[in-house]
Amino acid sequence: MKISSSIRCFAIFSILLSGLYGCSSNADWNSAFVVWNGDMYEISNEYVEEADEEIGKVTKYSDKEGTYSGNFSNKYRKGTRLYSIKDIKTDEAIAIEEDGKYRKAINNGTYGKK
Repeated sequence: MKISSSIRCFAIFSILLSGLYGCSSNADWNSAFVVWNGDMYEISNEYVEEADEEIGKVTKYSDKEGTYSGNFSNKYRKGTRLYSIKDIKTDEAIAIEEDGKYRKAINNGTYGKK
């Protein structure tokens, strides 16, 4: 009797513990991205020489996984400037101002759809 009671307590404790860690709110996204105009742009390692026009700014930053509205990013802080790239359509790629340089971000489709 005492053994089965100990096993039952251990099982309940294990389930509760795994539930706590399984529901962590920290982001576990595969890549850094910015959302602009409803599309998700994955941040590349490439920089562009010349940005064209400013098209917007990051309006919300979070490293907590979830669904957000506006020009959202899981890497760049609120206020980071977004630009079109000379001779590249914005539905293909955009540039993000980063320390005086412009990092290229590639369109990965509509945000929130898999």
